[in-house]
Formats: sequence, C-alpha cells, structure tokens
Amino acid sequence: QVQLVESGGGSVQAGGSLRLSCAASGYTSSINCMGWFRQAPGKEREGVAGIYAGGGRTYYADSVKGRFTISQDNAKNTYLQMNSLKPEDTAMYYCAADLGNGGNCLSGASLDAWGQGTVVTVSS
Repeated sequence: QVQLVESGGGSVQAGGSLRLSCAASGYTSSINCMGWFRQAPGKEREGVAGIYAGGGRTYYADSVKGRFTISQDNAKNTYLQMNSLKPEDTAMYYCAADLGNGGNCLSGASLDAWGQGTVVTVSS
C-alpha cells in the first residue's frame, strides 16, 4: 500500500506561481509512475502531468505545457511547479500513483493510490 499527501495549494493572482508537493509513504518502491490531476467544480477530472519512476519520462496536458513542470527528488516526493497561472487553472489538485498494475498516469485510469487533494485558486 502507498499513501499520498498533497500540499502547497493556495490562492494566487493570475501570472503567479505555486509549487505543489506530493509526499508518498508506505511501499514506495512499488511506484511505477506518478501523476498530477485536477478537477474544477462542475467539470470532469483532467490529467495535468505525469512522470515515470526515477524521473526518466515526463508528459503534460496541452493546457499546461510550457507552464507546469513535474519533478521528483526521490521515489517519495513528487512536485508540480506551476508558473504563469491562469484563472482556468483553479481546481482541486490531486496526485496519484500506479503501483505496477498498468495504470495511466496522465489519464488517471486504473491508478492504485490517490491523495486527498489540495486547492489551487487563481484570481484574475
């Protein structure tokens, strides 16, 4: 089992930056990839960024390319640096993990562990 806890959300003005963190605990050596997702009120969940274990491969939704960066400093901590924030980035942000069971860390399909979320609010 893996437990995930997000932090770093908050309120910023458009054009500002935030850095989200996702701390993993438990059987972290089983993590194959990690992803960041968001869900705005009344909207479906959206994949934002994903990274494979060891930081070897990353991928991003078109809506955040060039503005957001996903990174890891070890298997236990994953980050989402968000720059040039826009009001449309306002959402609850979640991290999630695939534990080697074939989950998709960009779409969110079949992922094994999810955090409780952290709120990001961007004002214009």
